[in-house]
Amino acid sequence: MDWCCNLPLLYPNFIYSFRLPLRTSRMAFLTKLSKISPLARVCLSRCMSHVPENTVYGGPTPQTADRRVTLNQLKQKYKKGEPITVVTADDYPSAVHLDIAGIDICLVGDSASMVVHGHDTTLLISLEEMLVHCRAVARGAKRPLLVGDLPFGTYETSTSQAVDTAVKVLREGGMDAIKLEGGSPSRITAAKAIVEAGIAVIGHVGLTPQAISVLGGFRPQGKNVSSAIKVVETAMALQEAGCFSVVLECVPAPVAAAATSALRIPTIGIGAGPFCSGQVLVYHDLLGMLQHPHHAKVTPKFCKQYACVRDVIKKALSEYKEEVNNGSFPGPSHTPYKMNPDDVNGFFKELEKLGLNKAASVATAAAEKMNTAQRPDTEASQK
Repeated sequence: MDWCCNLPLLYPNFIYSFRLPLRTSRMAFLTKLSKISPLARVCLSRCMSHVPENTVYGGPTPQTADRRVTLNQLKQKYKKGEPITVVTADDYPSAVHLDIAGIDICLVGDSASMVVHGHDTTLLISLEEMLVHCRAVARGAKRPLLVGDLPFGTYETSTSQAVDTAVKVLREGGMDAIKLEGGSPSRITAAKAIVEAGIAVIGHVGLTPQAISVLGGFRPQGKNVSSAIKVVETAMALQEAGCFSVVLECVPAPVAAAATSALRIPTIGIGAGPFCSGQVLVYHDLLGMLQHPHHAKVTPKFCKQYACVRDVIKKALSEYKEEVNNGSFPGPSHTPYKMNPDDVNGFFKELEKLGLNKAASVATAAAEKMNTAQRPDTEASQK
């Protein structure tokens, strides 16, 4: 038998290129081949579906057909003076939203500790929890560069620990790069080691939320001469360690401008004024997602709310509750599944045979009620 193929197995459509013996179906051949070839198993599963693969759980279509944003593309934007957009995401829906909007970088931030898990700080989220967020975001955001935060306590002990954690964020979380906070010598060394391991790194200086114990809370940095110089020098040290970008958080605009000028890599501002190479905001904050007192307390002053989604959500949930309580939901238009009259009558009789007379009566009344309710809709559609 001639079981050879005309095209390499690496091509997705190789299954159609086999020269098969007469009376041997390709499906039968693939079924046999799938027992020894993982690639054939994948192709067989695709062939058995009548739905195009790229439409299954695909989410909305992005505005652009661009492939994943790369570091080279970000460098080109930086050289041209084009601002870089960054927004956090921590689940599949938010990732899809960023994808559709054409955001450049999707940051899976440890801010999820506060805006998702309800903690007062970013310190309490674990690596395992971050990886869950990362994987969900990776499934939803196909275009932005994906960056995952290294959570507190997962990279401070040694460079070996830092590299191992960064590898996990990429390998198990599906990220393209990582972000780490701080500019102490140990953090600079960790950043350098991660870069040397082949992983792209974003640095983070100014207000570093993981260091609030040392900073005395969520306090802006760079407000005096020594603090301002430290911000610039730390950013430069992170650049020399190999970081491809640096986040500047909660520093005066002149300090951010000076750091941006001194660096040869993009700066991403958050509460740092308009002179950075790009900007980042937390998804929940910019959408006005939450109104719980806790979140009112932690929403930063510098955040502009571009929507008030919390009011839309509250209105929708209140209307749903009201309609369920008054019985108007679900109405005929949201009760689509029907039985033909013969099956309805047969169902009633079977219930009676089982001694379920009350259930039969209730089912009869329900069928009559739905038929009555659906008649006006039918008559309106015929006019």
